[in-house]
Amino acid sequence: MSARENSIYIAVSAPSGAGKTSLCRKVLKAFPDMRYSVSYTTRRPRPGEVNGKDYFFISESEFRDMIDRGEFVEWADNYGCLYGTPRKAMQEHLEQGHDLLLDVDPRGAKALKENYPGGVFVFVLPPSAEVLRDRLKGRGSEPENVVKKRLENSMDEIKEVFWYDYIIFNEKIDEAANRLRSIYLAEKSRRERQMDRIRQYMK
Repeated sequence: MSARENSIYIAVSAPSGAGKTSLCRKVLKAFPDMRYSVSYTTRRPRPGEVNGKDYFFISESEFRDMIDRGEFVEWADNYGCLYGTPRKAMQEHLEQGHDLLLDVDPRGAKALKENYPGGVFVFVLPPSAEVLRDRLKGRGSEPENVVKKRLENSMDEIKEVFWYDYIIFNEKIDEAANRLRSIYLAEKSRRERQMDRIRQYMK
């Protein structure tokens, strides 16, 4: 994947219930020029979700056809629903010089790290496992066995934190958003991402 030298992508992962979506929205609002990678999914839209903004909602057969055509950078099966990051959109954003924010699970993040160097990988955690359990139970719309399965899967995902670049504990959403914004600004200032401008300066 070709990209302008100073364009970066930030992959954010978190267990279900960690507040990742709210966190990403706050950061995108702070940086209007940053783009969000809209994933494809086979699950049904939740109340308030907009097709093409939150996700592209498609059928499983359409999703499988996209897999066969190699149209996903990464994809995964979560709780019986398929999710995937579109390759073309990601490539176009980076080639056009836009920075990109991706919301991916650890399997997807690992695929990105292996295949597309230069990304920044951030894992978001709730303050404690007890808080995570309470948040999952607090959703109220899912049976106990589903909540238990989500908690088990979340704990498995948390074991992946050790290879991520940054960890954010989401105790207060505004503080967590400030940390993610700081990570982005610091990464944008890294010497290797500024070489084009440095060379122009030296001329």
